[in-house]
Amino acid sequence: MQACIEACGECHDVCLTTVQHCLQHGGQHVEPAHMTIMMDCVQICETAKDFMLRGSRLHAQVCRACAEVCEACAQSCEAIDDPDGAMRACADACRRCAQECRRMAQAA
Repeated sequence: MQACIEACGECHDVCLTTVQHCLQHGGQHVEPAHMTIMMDCVQICETAKDFMLRGSRLHAQVCRACAEVCEACAQSCEAIDDPDGAMRACADACRRCAQECRRMAQAA
């Protein structure tokens, strides 16, 4: 569970930082669908982490949802051309989180 908590925390932080990156770059970085999935990812990662930390019996369901949102966010980030690598780093953090959340949901 600790690995999943850490992955959710990292993904939350990376996505929130990447939102600022997107706002600074404009263009395709701030398209509504992309910004929405980024903020969805930030929020679900924080929620999943909270559910696990307090030992909620429903953490597996939240982790399942978190994995889906993180995967969608990774795909959205990969679709944006970004030579400085920030979008790739965000996609990587999302994929790590999705993997850990899937593992957590299956173990419960």
